[in-house]
Amino acid sequence: MMKLAKKENQQTRETLYFGTHPSGLKIYLMPRKGYSQNYAIFGTRYGSVDSEFVVPGDKTATAVPDGIAHFLEHKMFDQPDGSNVFDAFSKYGGNANAFTSFNMTAYLFSATEYLHDNLRVLMDYVQKPHFTNESVQKEQGIIGQEIRMYDDNAGWKVFFNFLGCLYQNNPVKKEIAGTIESISKIDAELLYKCYNTFYNLSNMLLFVTGDFDVEETLQVIEGSIIKNDPFEGRIERIYPEEPEAVAKRYHEQKLSVSMPLFMCGFKDNDIGYGGEKLLKKTIETEILIEMLFGKSSELYNTLYNEGLINANFNAEYNPQIDYGFTSFDGESKDPKAVFDRMLEKVHTLREKGLSRMDFERIKKVIWGRYIRSYNDIEEYAHAFLSMQFADIDYFSYDAVYKTVTFEDVERRFRAHFDPEYAALSVVNPV
Repeated sequence: MMKLAKKENQQTRETLYFGTHPSGLKIYLMPRKGYSQNYAIFGTRYGSVDSEFVVPGDKTATAVPDGIAHFLEHKMFDQPDGSNVFDAFSKYGGNANAFTSFNMTAYLFSATEYLHDNLRVLMDYVQKPHFTNESVQKEQGIIGQEIRMYDDNAGWKVFFNFLGCLYQNNPVKKEIAGTIESISKIDAELLYKCYNTFYNLSNMLLFVTGDFDVEETLQVIEGSIIKNDPFEGRIERIYPEEPEAVAKRYHEQKLSVSMPLFMCGFKDNDIGYGGEKLLKKTIETEILIEMLFGKSSELYNTLYNEGLINANFNAEYNPQIDYGFTSFDGESKDPKAVFDRMLEKVHTLREKGLSRMDFERIKKVIWGRYIRSYNDIEEYAHAFLSMQFADIDYFSYDAVYKTVTFEDVERRFRAHFDPEYAALSVVNPV
């Protein structure tokens, strides 16, 4: 049995066991004594933006249709014998699911009992693809219906219209499921090529947390690994060059909504790196979002009291190696007024400077939010996976957090919250 390294976090009193199997699979186990729920997530560093790549060992690039990562996720549930994977999980009380995002695809389950049986099911079906052109054609119709449903989803459209405002070339602006036209070009051969490239275990990660014995669980994992052909080197992902400027400042669409929806925010041009540097930038940005637009901020309360926003207002930063953006979304009777007031606030603070007192207070709020995330094992597992795929050790968050200073946050504010790189997307009632 492989040996796992171990590290402890004195702040959270958690222990993480980790190692890389000879197959290339990265394994992370975080036992939590007394927890009633177990959670496992098996992910690959492969998402909707990865539509052009060079397979390790190849000399030429492969371009695939938009939406193929999401399509592949759907097809992974097909079994050669025609059985249903969800039935297998149900037999052991497991609640299974999967998702595709811009940068990863993940398969997961939660269970109160039979962790090891559910884990075997998870690892078995993700390592055994079964595609035929007939089944692919059938799936094209199913996903086509899903795409049409998204076309009428106001929240979905305001988000991707916003990304279309920010980005001129980066594939993050493309919808994850693709289009009716793009998925019509997918066949079994292309699916197998993408699977064999991105579902190589050296491009994958398994994270398990809950109340379990580490050695017994590791033994189950090792016994479930059926592939042993890790790549020599990394997959080369090809993305088009993205200018710093936003594509456009404003986009409006009309759909069946009772009140206008909006999403606005700032494009991040400080990109091209992961690891601790990216984590530190993320913490700095989260502090700024809370300082400027959080529910304790002057701007939020003014907008709320004037009826320009309501309790559905949200704000977040999306950090990735090759792109990043801060977004604010919600409902408003006058989205343009909200956007203008936000830009006015940014302009004022760029002239007057930030409050050190606000920084000290909000930095503690961000720490408390991180500590609370440990209590939700699903939320923590998803964050852990996403961060690992950005080369970030999320388990060591506190060490990076301690290095963030007021001066760092001031520099980040001036670099990122620049009105020149802001945009607004609105969905108005028909």
